[in-house]
Amino acid sequence: MGFQALFYGGIKSGKSALAESYTLDLTSDTPFYLATSEFIDSEMQKRIALHKQRRKKNFITLEEPLQIANTIEKHNGTVLLECVSMWINNMLYHEKTLQDMLQQLEIIAHTNNDVICVMNDVSRSVISENHLVREFVDCSGVIAQFIAKHAQEFYTVHAGVKVRIK
Repeated sequence: MGFQALFYGGIKSGKSALAESYTLDLTSDTPFYLATSEFIDSEMQKRIALHKQRRKKNFITLEEPLQIANTIEKHNGTVLLECVSMWINNMLYHEKTLQDMLQQLEIIAHTNNDVICVMNDVSRSVISENHLVREFVDCSGVIAQFIAKHAQEFYTVHAGVKVRIK
């Protein structure tokens, strides 16, 4: 238990839909969908609405932008964590450190729940001149490595196709 799988890919690569299908296939119970996105603007609201429409009543939705470890620990069952990248964004916005994030991930790694993670691959870019962007990319890389190390399965997603790495 702990990190069951990581679905890692670019924005709009199809990773969310594949992770949702994987999660539903993994359990006979209704799984939890831990949504980390905060309503930032109208474009983000549209993205969230599409995700809600796609998952319909197949999941029990939990919304938590920061304290994901506590939320996962409070619920027994399979949890789809959507999305780790938005959680990192939220944590940095609220002035939390990489160490704060890793502490929560350590708890999740040892939870009794099966946790499936969705995360954006932001590592294939130039180094930004913006400090916050560099911090986000650096945190994302460290966290992706942590989750991939602890996950039973790791998939990279390209154009709607998942490739098993581990």
